[in-house]
Amino acid sequence: MNGRGRRGYPAWLWVPAGLGAVFVLLPLIAIVTHVDWPDFGQLITSTSSLAALRLSILTALSSTVVCVVLGVPMAVVLARGRFPGQSIARALVLVPLVMPPVVSGLALLYTVGSRGLLGPTLLRLGLQVPFSTAAVVLAQAFVSLPFIVISLEGALRTVTETHDEIAFAYGASRTQVLFKITLPSLGPAFVSGAVLSFARSLGEFGATITVAGSLQGVTRTLPLEIYLQNNLNPDAAVALSLLLVVIALVVVLVAGQPWRHAALAELLDVFNDDPRGERSRERNTVVP
Repeated sequence: MNGRGRRGYPAWLWVPAGLGAVFVLLPLIAIVTHVDWPDFGQLITSTSSLAALRLSILTALSSTVVCVVLGVPMAVVLARGRFPGQSIARALVLVPLVMPPVVSGLALLYTVGSRGLLGPTLLRLGLQVPFSTAAVVLAQAFVSLPFIVISLEGALRTVTETHDEIAFAYGASRTQVLFKITLPSLGPAFVSGAVLSFARSLGEFGATITVAGSLQGVTRTLPLEIYLQNNLNPDAAVALSLLLVVIALVVVLVAGQPWRHAALAELLDVFNDDPRGERSRERNTVVP
């Protein structure tokens, strides 16, 4: 047996792995087999369906931006910082992952609702958050934020600080090191975390319906439309469910393509004052 075979895995792992694959695939196959294919196009292009799809994509993109703006600093502080209660802070950041979605919605409602912690202040400022599109973005960002924090923090812990120390030795400031060295090294993890946050936001239901309700064109996202249609028109619910699965699958597949790393490197070079992408070409050049 060659070295590759010895470094492999036991053959019996195929059994639980196969069962896991069946466990995941069977429900998806069940959806496909129950789709009303002759009317599929009409079911997913109705006025309410298109409005829900448009709102879902818009709010998911908005919540992903919120997750990036808040999650990147949180990940850096948790991975590189040293402060009292750090383990507790990390656990609290991850709490939305294990909270039931309805509980997340109630927590948000008691935060920004008219009788919540921030409700009276928001009302004095003329801001009505609950049952608005902003509430949808808030709910999606709350449940999706841990995904990007986990991805980036894990990547930061595997990256040595050697280059950071060299930059400091040459007189670079902490901010320069952050934007020139630390963040560019997190490219793949950043993409993965952002994609996971977007996908989680796209499928959010429980927290959204609790804090935002289900108003067509305002707060009724695609998952809420599926829930409503399941009671009114099951064929439409199945068709929209398949559409949501396909969108999520496409997002994950596109984000996982190898070319994304090169494209991201080029983009980072532009932001690092290297418009011709010379450093990217250097990274991709094989030294003989």
